[in-house]
Amino acid sequence: MPSFDIKRRMNDDDIAQVSELLEAAERADGSRPLSDHLWLDLRMGGREGFAGFIATEEGHEHIIGYSQISRGNESWLVDLVVHPHHRYDTALLGPQLMKIALDTVASEGGGHVHWWVFEPTQFHHSLATTFDLREGRTLLQLRRPLPLEPDLARLGNDLHTTTFVRTRDEEAWLNVNNAAFARHPEQGGWNIDTLRSRYAEVWFNDDSIRLHTIDEKLAGFCWTKIHPGSSPTMGEIYVIAVHPDFVGRGLGTALTSAGLNHMAEHGAQVAMLFVDEDNEAAMSSYERLGFTRHHRERAFVGDVPSSLNI
Repeated sequence: MPSFDIKRRMNDDDIAQVSELLEAAERADGSRPLSDHLWLDLRMGGREGFAGFIATEEGHEHIIGYSQISRGNESWLVDLVVHPHHRYDTALLGPQLMKIALDTVASEGGGHVHWWVFEPTQFHHSLATTFDLREGRTLLQLRRPLPLEPDLARLGNDLHTTTFVRTRDEEAWLNVNNAAFARHPEQGGWNIDTLRSRYAEVWFNDDSIRLHTIDEKLAGFCWTKIHPGSSPTMGEIYVIAVHPDFVGRGLGTALTSAGLNHMAEHGAQVAMLFVDEDNEAAMSSYERLGFTRHHRERAFVGDVPSSLNI
C-alpha cells in the first residue's frame, strides 16, 4: 500500500526526487506535468499556499506518485502525476492523490480549484466527476515550423522592438500585462515578485522580452521562451500582450511575428503557443501566421468548501 508524505516546504532532495518523477512522466507522455506556476513553487521549495504530496511504496526507491496545490491569483491550482512504471495503479493512486490535495485546500479555507489535464481521457473525466469538478476552459497548443516565410517575417521586421531592461521596464511591463489580462485567472494580477521569479529560470534572458512603445508608452510586448534540451529546438510565445488602449492596430500579429523572428535567430526550429479554444480572433490571427493545432489541454474546475470550524 502506498504511503503519503505532506510537504509544506521542499528541501533539495525532495525537489530532486519529484523532478525525476516529472522527467519520467514527460518522457512517457510527451508533455511536462505541472504548469509554470506549479513548477516555480516546487523549484523554490514552496511558497505561501503551497503543498506537495509525495506517494511512496515499500520496495521502490523512486516516488510512485505526486500531487501539488499552489495558490493562484483567484483560485487554487492542482495537478497530479503517477510514475509511468506504476500506471497500472492509477485507478488507486489518482483518487488518493486528488483527495489529499483537495482536503488540504479545504483545510486552508477552501476556494475555486483549477486542474489542467493534457488530452484528458475517460479516467480524467471520471476522476473529475468523483470530486465534483466540471469542464472549464480548453487550451489549444498550436505549432508551426521556423523560420517564417518572408512575407510573414516582414510583419515583425517592420515593427521596432527593444529589449526588456529590468531596472527600467518592470513597472510598465506589469501595467500592460495586468491590463491586458485583467480577467485572466493565471496571467492577470501579477506583481513584481511574480515577474522576478521567472528571472532565475534557465531559459530566461532579458532579450527574450521584446517591447514596442508608442509615444514613449509601452503598448505591448512579446515574451519568448526557448525550451532547453528540446529536439527539434522548440521556441514558445510565452506571453503576448497589447495594452487595451492600443488594441485594434494589428500589434498582436506584428509582435507575434517579431517574437517568432527572434526565436528563429536564436536557433528555434519549431514554434508553439497556447490559446483559448473559444478565442476566435486570436485563433484567426495565429492561423494567418501559419500555426496549426497540435493538442488540447482542458481545465476541470470546481469549488472546494472550507473545512475550518467544522
